[in-house]
Parts: sequence; C-alpha cells; structure tokens
Amino acid sequence: MGNTTKKLADLTIRDNFMFANVMTDEENCRTFLEMVLGIPIRTIDASYEKSIAYHHDYKGVRLDVMATGEDNTRYNIEVQVQNRHIEKRSRYYHSQMDMEMLARGKPYDVLPDSYVIFVCDYDPVGEKKYRYTFEHTCREVQDYILKDGSHTVFLSTAGTNGAEEPKELVKFLEFVGADLKDSTGDFGDEYVSRLQRSIREIKNSREKEAQFMLLEEMLKDRYTEGISVGRSQGIDIGYSQGVLRQQCDDILVILSELGTVPEVIKNRLEAESDADRLSRMLRLAAKAKTIDDFEKGLED
Repeated sequence: MGNTTKKLADLTIRDNFMFANVMTDEENCRTFLEMVLGIPIRTIDASYEKSIAYHHDYKGVRLDVMATGEDNTRYNIEVQVQNRHIEKRSRYYHSQMDMEMLARGKPYDVLPDSYVIFVCDYDPVGEKKYRYTFEHTCREVQDYILKDGSHTVFLSTAGTNGAEEPKELVKFLEFVGADLKDSTGDFGDEYVSRLQRSIREIKNSREKEAQFMLLEEMLKDRYTEGISVGRSQGIDIGYSQGVLRQQCDDILVILSELGTVPEVIKNRLEAESDADRLSRMLRLAAKAKTIDDFEKGLED
C-alpha cells in the first residue's frame, strides 16, 4: 500500500470500495446476478454495511457485497485484482454464510442456496475463459452433482472465448478491466452505461468521499501496524497476531448481527492471546441467539 493515497475520483469499478458501492444498488446487483447465473431474480437485498465498519475501534474491514434473494438465497460478490488464494477464500465465504444462518437457530435441512462470485482482473484458472463455474461432483459416479446448494463462480477479464459467452457479460468484463480513462468510454452496452452513471453519482457524493477517505486512513493504520509488529516481534509472531486478529474480527461480525456488542466483550476479545480459546468463542458466537447467550457461554 505504501504512502500512495488514492482519491475517490481515481477509482474504477475494480476498486473494492467502488465495486461494493455500485453493487449495493439493488438493480445493479440483480442485473449482475441474472447476467452471471443465467436465472431470473425477482428481488434482491444487497448490502455491505454488515461487512464493513468505519470506526477506529473496529479493525475488521471487508468490502465484499452480501445479498439475499428469493427463498433466502445468499450471494457473496467480490472483485479481485490479484490472486489471493480465492479457492480457499470461496470455501471460507460459503462457511460464513452457512454459520450466519445456523447461528439463528436454523436446522441444516433449511440452509438456503449460496453463491460465491469473484470478479477477477486476471485469469484465476489459466484457461482464457471469461467464466469458470464450479460444482461438487462425485469421482466414482460420473455426472453426479452433490446437491448441497453451494455454487462458486470465478469471472475473468482475461478471457478470449467471447463467442461462448453472452455479449453483455463480455462487455461487463471488458469494462471491469479498463483503466480509468477507457472506463468512461462507450461500451455499447446498456448495463455498462448504467454502471457508469452509478460511478459518476458516487464520485460526486460528499458522503461517499468522506467514507472513502476514512477507509483509506483505516487501511493505512493497519498497514503501519502490521509493519511495526513484523519488525519488532518477527515474522512468526506477526503472523500469529494476524490470525488472532482475524478470529477476533470474525466473532465481532457474528455478534454484531445479534445487536450492539458491549465494550467489555470487545476488550476481552481483543485482549485474548490464545487461538484455541478464540476458536471456542467463535463456535459459541455461531450458536448464540442473543448477546446474553454469548456472555453466559463465556462464564461456563
């Protein structure tokens, strides 16, 4: 990240902040999902407010888009500009969506379908396809698909198989891959034009500019903190602290769904230095129906 400071006006749709804000427009998100999945979606509720916090006391910063459709179907959408183990991350995102549902007391058999979609500004598989769709299949029984309701899609701006894909999907991915200057041009596509209008509105919003500036400061703080920890305590300790912080952030995300998390709980989680105890707390948070349930579980 370094000392370079981006401005809101410099962003394109492949920047996380811009992508999240564009896709939380319900019409933008619904059209995107229909285009990618090839299925009609009547209604969609898209948000990233549950995944991001603009607050100095809360270090968990995520910008992926979470959406809910008919039959409570869940969608996690994220843009990626470089390969960061998205195969394992897709597995993690599916588990997070499932855990959220089970934390509310739902039995396994009513878990809704879940979709994890990565929009990649590179080729994650290396086969020059615009789209890679993954399903769980049986090695011993040909063509048998495990009907667990989980679906994963990788989109790539580096595809060359335009004749095999819908024109609107190709145009969208060309738009994602364009630099700042080219991204404002005419792509000859109605959906891309709509996204361009959304981006202009976001860039002209003082509220969004303030949010982006605050986010940049938070990321700088995390970067500086990480460098400091790595230099003063060594790479291994820095990595361990990173794991502990991620566990703490995951617990806070789950608890925030149940209500306002008391400062005493936040302080206890952030002070915890034992990964096993944090893992136990994570399981406890996933099962809790209220904040009180979680607190009582800590006392047991």
